[in-house]
Amino acid sequence: MSTSLTPPDDAAPPVRHPDAPAPGELLGSHYAHCFGCGGAQPHGLHLEARAGEGVTVTAEFTVTPDHQGAPGLAHGGVLATALDETLGSLNWLLRVIAVTGRLETDFARPVPVGSVLHLEAAVTAVDGRKIYSTATGRIGGPDGPVAVRADALFIEVKIDHFIDNGRPEEIQAAMADPDQVRRTRAFEVNP
Repeated sequence: MSTSLTPPDDAAPPVRHPDAPAPGELLGSHYAHCFGCGGAQPHGLHLEARAGEGVTVTAEFTVTPDHQGAPGLAHGGVLATALDETLGSLNWLLRVIAVTGRLETDFARPVPVGSVLHLEAAVTAVDGRKIYSTATGRIGGPDGPVAVRADALFIEVKIDHFIDNGRPEEIQAAMADPDQVRRTRAFEVNP
């Protein structure tokens, strides 16, 4: 399977699912222990994503001392994680389960500890199971200086991907969580 970040000429424009969260709605964590969005990760990003117009999302996270690489600056891998998490949140609007196939990140400027990173992401095209998207991270707000950018390819999968590949104890714990079961069932109705 090709992992090019350029959609083919015959790729379809993205279509927001009719049951997608409304613009402005907080999307919430997809899993409590997710490093990107989970509240149960004490040193995680605690990234909060909101549905935007069309097939877009916005998100924010505050860079803490736990996220630094060089003294006083966010670690590049943490910034890539924030972009990946934001891009993955787009799948809520398509109502599909998808995983990162490829993520290409460009770093434009350092992000100091204490900064709020404002992220915006959009799906640009869909081709079968492939979802093409792009994201930008700005320091301080939607009009702040661009710090990071990413292009991504996500691949739609079934829930079995996680059941077959995850650790059984975490899978069992997630499936015992009524909120997680509700979210999973919401995606299962999508053909």
